Amino acid sequence: MAKYSKKAQKKIGIVMHEFKEGTLKSGKDGKNGKVTSRKQAIAIGISEAKEAGLKVPPEKTDH
Repeated sequence: MAKYSKKAQKKIGIVMHEFKEGTLKSGKDGKNGKVTSRKQAIAIGISEAKEAGLKVPPEKTDH
């Protein structure tokens, strides 16, 4: 099973902390308002980790 790098885990943790505080925004530059879904917050964290070039396993496919 593929694993997230330590830095990717930290990045996702930071994003989840922002979500819990209510300061996490969605959309480009946070223009679309507060994130209210936990799943969306995790997706944003993974996306930011990928953009930073950190080790993130590929998405699962239903094959």
